Amino acid sequence: MSAGGAAGLAGLLLLLAAPTAGAGAPARSGGAGALPGSSSATGAAAAWRARRGRQLQRSWGVDVVGVRRVASGSMLRFDYRVVDPARAAALTDRRTRPFLIDEATRTALAVPAMEKVGELRQVAPLERHRTYFMIFGNPGGLVKRGGRVTLAVGDLRAEGLVVE
Repeated sequence: MSAGGAAGLAGLLLLLAAPTAGAGAPARSGGAGALPGSSSATGAAAAWRARRGRQLQRSWGVDVVGVRRVASGSMLRFDYRVVDPARAAALTDRRTRPFLIDEATRTALAVPAMEKVGELRQVAPLERHRTYFMIFGNPGGLVKRGGRVTLAVGDLRAEGLVVE
């Protein structure tokens, strides 16, 4: 058998040996043994974007990419894509202080300011279709994966964001 034929046969055997859905395959909805990246928090975040994402695009010119835990859970990263730079300008206004509010405890999490770097958010002029971020402190890992937070920046309120 040729080398190409042996590689093709090995791939076919690997496919046949893999479990299929419903035949002992791991649950894909976030239960025990779920595949990475297919958790219920990710599904809830996608559902939030489907329900409320359009309203934020129309009102504030942004598409929420997501909120996730970073730095071993001691910080939260809020990512957003700019659809309309004029409407999204409030997110980079240095005079407004952004907060993520934990909906379970009503604790407001602020953007930390580093001595030499400044605030951990981007304040450069916005460009359409570019993704930006803000980093919020999460002392003691207060907000867990699957938790819900509200983004508050000036008049902007995005409630029910799910932490991935």
